[in-house]
Amino acid sequence: MNKLVKTYGSTIIGIDAITITVEVDVGRGAKFYLVGLPDNAVKESQQRIYAALANSGYRWPGKGITVNMAPADIKKEGSAYDLTIAIGILAASGQIENENVGNYLIMGELSLDGGLQPMRGALPIAIEARKQGFNGFILPKQNAKEAAIVNDLEVLGVENIIEVIDFFNGKLSISPTKVNTREEFFSSLSDYQFDFSDVKGQENIKRALEIAAAGGHNVILIGPPGAGKTMLAKRLPSILPPLNLYEALETTKIHSVSGKLSKDTSLISVRPFRSPHHTISDAGLVGGGTYPNPGEISLAHNGVLFLDELPEFKRTVLEVMRQPMEDRIVTISRAKLTVEFPASFMLVASMNPCPCGYYNHPDKDCTCVPGMVERYLNKISGPLLDRIDIHVEVVPVPFRELSDDRKSEKSEAIRTRVIEARIIQEKRYEESKGIYCNSQMTSKQLRQICKIDDTGQTLLKTAMEKLNLSARAYDRILKVARTIADLEKSQDIQTEHLAEAIQYRSLDRENWGG
Repeated sequence: MNKLVKTYGSTIIGIDAITITVEVDVGRGAKFYLVGLPDNAVKESQQRIYAALANSGYRWPGKGITVNMAPADIKKEGSAYDLTIAIGILAASGQIENENVGNYLIMGELSLDGGLQPMRGALPIAIEARKQGFNGFILPKQNAKEAAIVNDLEVLGVENIIEVIDFFNGKLSISPTKVNTREEFFSSLSDYQFDFSDVKGQENIKRALEIAAAGGHNVILIGPPGAGKTMLAKRLPSILPPLNLYEALETTKIHSVSGKLSKDTSLISVRPFRSPHHTISDAGLVGGGTYPNPGEISLAHNGVLFLDELPEFKRTVLEVMRQPMEDRIVTISRAKLTVEFPASFMLVASMNPCPCGYYNHPDKDCTCVPGMVERYLNKISGPLLDRIDIHVEVVPVPFRELSDDRKSEKSEAIRTRVIEARIIQEKRYEESKGIYCNSQMTSKQLRQICKIDDTGQTLLKTAMEKLNLSARAYDRILKVARTIADLEKSQDIQTEHLAEAIQYRSLDRENWGG
């Protein structure tokens, strides 16, 4: 007589999970059939399960086994269904009690000795398990802390298949993993490795980064080797406003799906800082693959994406980033599915001013031949540069400042000013969905919010004509000026705010690359 048992797993599409029903039928025959659009990793589960059961003192049923993974039109990928299928086979063959197996969502990759390997996407799967009303979620112990962020769900971390079998047979009681989400979140909210007090001099660059942080503006730092571009960029997350709990969960979900969470991390509570190498591919940066995975721009969601040596990146890689920078979302389309990943990040780029690195240097001579500087700058397209609000030159720090013992201003003090400016912006945009800071405002909002007087209009007109700026650059100047006004707690944009904002368009000046 045939015996049918249903167990439950989950698959990830984008950064959300979908419940998969694993139907196991043990009956006449001797063959094993696995259906429901499994990929190669899922098909190979038979050999892993066979060895794991044998090495754990259980047997593979000597009968025909049919396993169906429903819904059958969704591709199932990865090895985390091993435990789901194995428990279904044991329950259908009468080796474990099957009354409770359908009340739990079960996931995990089996080793040949019956142990469990860590899996990806535990957090979104736990969120879906709670939504679907499961009693609990059984998964590898390494991922238990991550899943336990989800309240009102029993998270049972196990080390091997024997513990799961004994649990369903009533021989073992597994203590649920518990995490105090708020305590976990607040305990490491200010755990930053780098601080602005470590940086000697560079007060004008710190000011530019403070403005960038206050308004969520993209920045490009241009300067010779060793001027401190990377050092300054690494400290930017330390002056950004802290993540709120919703942002922390969203960021953790993305890193969970990518398998980037360390086993001791349950919740990402500091803003991410991603710095991919310039050899990265299109799919590596924006996401993709046969089964789409988040790219670096999604891993930098709610944080900072740092592109060091910007002109060395392939032009095609940089061009695919233009649309996500505007929309703050990445849409990856395949023949059978379309996936969206969030990508609301601050871009910080750095570059040398020319191939030798010393164009416009105060002390060293540039050795580049005429026209080479212009060709070097042309590696970065105009439309991409237009999307970067702040262009700032970084000059080497003089020796007297390097040897000065006085401490620079701490990140904490700068962050306080940034938070105050962001609070002003939050109130301003409280009725605008998806807009939280000045860099995100629409053209319509720009006309309403960034009004300037006649003196300001004259100044801006002169700058536009002399620098030959595009309409988008005009918008950027107004947005940056609005942020400077917010930092000064000024109701209106003053002429000095505009003048400072115009200074942050270095690459638009005529003396560049001429």
